[in-house]
Amino acid sequence: AMQLTNIARDVGEDARRGRLYLPAQWLREEGVDPEAFMRDPTPLPGVQRATARLLAHAEGLYARAQAGIPALPRDCRPAIRAASLIYADIGRAIARRGHDSVTGRAHTSSVRKLWLLGRAWLGAVRADAAAWREPPLPEVAFLVDAVRRSTLALGSSV
Repeated sequence: AMQLTNIARDVGEDARRGRLYLPAQWLREEGVDPEAFMRDPTPLPGVQRATARLLAHAEGLYARAQAGIPALPRDCRPAIRAASLIYADIGRAIARRGHDSVTGRAHTSSVRKLWLLGRAWLGAVRADAAAWREPPLPEVAFLVDAVRRSTLALGSSV
């Protein structure tokens, strides 16, 4: 989710550097020629819709990931939750800009980051591992299985 938000935040900057991480098929579906966009990165409505689509996918992943945070080692939960909250907030900043990440880069203020850090710490303290109910996505199931095998070998369970 955080990587998708990072992609959405840097659409214009990446295009000006000759890189495109938005799915080219999504752009074509929106009537945008990816090569023409990279030659002249402008905030086209089709690019904005593709960015919105990417952020909608990221939001689903953020929600899903929150349930897994309690299963992480206790000392890393606040940092992971904070990063997730901060990046999700950047995604909302992009949405407030009309999903235009071509003419400028969205960010979260320092004060807002501090508030989110506090929220992350409190959320991590109150976390309940029983909230982890969803099976892992197929793309990451191998990682979850590897952790389970290694922790079982060490005598603990996940």
